[in-house]
Amino acid sequence: MHMKTGVEQSVYAMVLLHFLPSKAVLPADAMSKQLGASLIYFQKLLIKLVHADLITSVSGVKGGFKLKKKPEDISIYDVYVTIEGKESLYASTGVFDDLLNLREKQICMLSDLMMEAEGSWKSILQRETLRGKLVTWRIFLIIVQCLKHIKNNEESSDISMRSFLLQF
Repeated sequence: MHMKTGVEQSVYAMVLLHFLPSKAVLPADAMSKQLGASLIYFQKLLIKLVHADLITSVSGVKGGFKLKKKPEDISIYDVYVTIEGKESLYASTGVFDDLLNLREKQICMLSDLMMEAEGSWKSILQRETLRGKLVTWRIFLIIVQCLKHIKNNEESSDISMRSFLLQF
């Protein structure tokens, strides 16, 4: 299975937008730099996300983008379909039919298996929301902060570590 980098960049862009204060917006160029994406390509992704009502754009000199829906209402599958489309991941080329020299191209030994795999993949992406990924992201950030704290204060006591962790 191959997925365009645009899906990954779109999910992470939406994570960045989630962390904005409620009235703030984030310009496309700032996000594309943060994610290491080409600005022109990234703008095309953002337009798709706007058309899918996942994010909203604010025009003007201080314009940018913000989430339109709550993170718990955005599935990773929503983002995938917005960027990649709904086309099936597998299409039989008829190799088996050609091998048997069949005139009607109706036999594919892999179709059922591939449809089942695609259904499972789709189901997983549909149940996983941006909110779920944000929880994982926050845990990761807490761990990074803890490691920085430990590195900067190698002689710190357990009490100061507990008080540090309680900030989160």
